[in-house]
Amino acid sequence: MGSHQSARSETNTWFSPPDIVDALGGADSFDLDPCSHVDRPWATARQHYTQEDNGLILPWFGRVWLNPPYSIALITKFLGRMAAHDRGVALIFARTETDPFHRFVWGAASGLLFLRGRLNFHYADGSRAAANGGAPSVLIAYGAEDRDILAAAPIDGAFVPLRLNLSMLMPVLLPTWREALADYFAGRSEPVTLAELYRAFADHPKARANQHWRDKLRQVLQRGQFERVDKGLWQRRAAA
Repeated sequence: MGSHQSARSETNTWFSPPDIVDALGGADSFDLDPCSHVDRPWATARQHYTQEDNGLILPWFGRVWLNPPYSIALITKFLGRMAAHDRGVALIFARTETDPFHRFVWGAASGLLFLRGRLNFHYADGSRAAANGGAPSVLIAYGAEDRDILAAAPIDGAFVPLRLNLSMLMPVLLPTWREALADYFAGRSEPVTLAELYRAFADHPKARANQHWRDKLRQVLQRGQFERVDKGLWQRRAAA
């Protein structure tokens, strides 16, 4: 919805800014909003559960949009359910030190987008509140697909990826092609053919991660610290 409590208000019924949902693919891209309101000014998903349904006890399915009630008891329950479902996006205040944030965001989410400034939520009639929510907000992705959607969303803020898999870390952990070639040539006093280099690097992790690795290898050879001494024959350039 989200029907939640603003830091500046006693009401528990405020609505998500529609441009946030639109930037994440629109209401039709979400299958379920499990804590919506009966009298909502716009859709946030294809199906909505309201207070009358009690979305905490009904089945969750597909991609979920979650802007939960912001009382600590309810936000804990809804975030716990979202973490278990592990598909969709949640919008809450960026209270990163709280217990539910540690348990169900830091320990379960796939990515975060900390929004610049403070959001202005909306009343039940759709009008925008004059005052902002009173605290910074964060969008939380669950699952790899929504992490990628959140990272690419045209929303002003700072994206922080979580739960990175090895393939995403590999470019950082591995040496560069220049470093790998320098190490290879360091133990050789004679020039090396391209065919030998291809055989030597065929099973290298950088080669497995790039189907065009031979092109990349030749490109690096043609720059800087390497030189061609004959057709298809290379060596490390002598230090000046």
